[in-house]
Amino acid sequence: MKNKIKLKRYFITTFLISICLLAIFLIMNIYEYHVYTINFNNKLAEVVKAVQEKYPDLSEIEIMEILNSNTKGDGEFFEKYGINVNEASIVLQNDISYRNFLILNMLFMLTAITIIIVIFIIYNKNKEKDIKDITKYIEQINKKNYELKIDQMSEDELSILKNEIYKTTIMLKEAAENSNMDKLNLKKSLEDISHQLKTPLTSILVLLDNLIDDQNMSNETRNDFIKDIKREVVNINFLVQAILKLSKFDANTIHFIKEEKLLKEIVDEAIKNVSPLCDLRNIKINVTGDSRAKIICDAKWQIEAITNILKNCVDHSKDNQKIIVKYEQNNVYSQIDIQDFGDGISKEDLPHIFERFYKGQNASPESIGIGLALSKTIIEEDNGIISVESNENGTKFVIKYYK
Repeated sequence: MKNKIKLKRYFITTFLISICLLAIFLIMNIYEYHVYTINFNNKLAEVVKAVQEKYPDLSEIEIMEILNSNTKGDGEFFEKYGINVNEASIVLQNDISYRNFLILNMLFMLTAITIIIVIFIIYNKNKEKDIKDITKYIEQINKKNYELKIDQMSEDELSILKNEIYKTTIMLKEAAENSNMDKLNLKKSLEDISHQLKTPLTSILVLLDNLIDDQNMSNETRNDFIKDIKREVVNINFLVQAILKLSKFDANTIHFIKEEKLLKEIVDEAIKNVSPLCDLRNIKINVTGDSRAKIICDAKWQIEAITNILKNCVDHSKDNQKIIVKYEQNNVYSQIDIQDFGDGISKEDLPHIFERFYKGQNASPESIGIGLALSKTIIEEDNGIISVESNENGTKFVIKYYK
């Protein structure tokens, strides 16, 4: 706003000065004409008076007719006295006034030119200052200092350049901040990954040491150790695969193939993926919903997202319990509700369950705290949101895909 006011003031000042100079010039010309007229008329009045005294028979009407006629004199009379009527005024006083006015006009023109030059110098000085400021700011940007205060510079024809530099600075600043944030996130992720890998790797090493050191170990114990090692390797493999998937999302390297799909097909495929776990613990999944409900999504990834949520519900359910799945649609969104009847999630854990590598109080020993984070990322990629409600009687996940 200050820049616009300054620019407006500059142009108004220049305009007013120009108007004043023009007005002065017009006044001087009017005054010059007025002086010439007075001088000439006074001398002419004296000549007429002398003629009337010399020739009293010459009427005033005849004199006025002579003065106002279009007849041009030959000027021979005045040449006798050295006056050229084409180059000089018959009235000598007019010549004196002309010289005075000529000097005055020259002084005025010099003054006007000086004012214009001063205005031009000031304008160029301000422009050079702005260019120097821009150069300094670019040098600061090159030094990774993005604190550009664009409002301190005047707004002129360089304003477009300044605004573009400002936009570039903001983009560079955001990129630098995002880069620092990415580095912090990467550091945190590496710490979390190393922590997640440390436990199963340590367990595998201990089991292997026991197998190597105890040559007399019974076959039954040896088989149990091998099964434990396999379980830990499976957990590590799942962790690595999940991390790779999340990394692809972070790097925006996953291309979603979106098409219209029935919610029933997605839910049925996800249930098939967890059915072996449910069979082991006699957990039933009851499904109800509108078979016509549809969403636009990448079906493969959405099946994985729903599978992770169902697996979480199975892990937190007791044997012989049930899980309820309902899906429906309206004019605004399609919705999937998944509810278990386990021990629930504590109030302290509830705000964090979608964070990567977060493990709540009731988490199973095999959990690595990455499945729900991956599900949330996938759902949001397909214009969806996920929320959770929980108490001591169980947990309910609500997924909405907006149209």
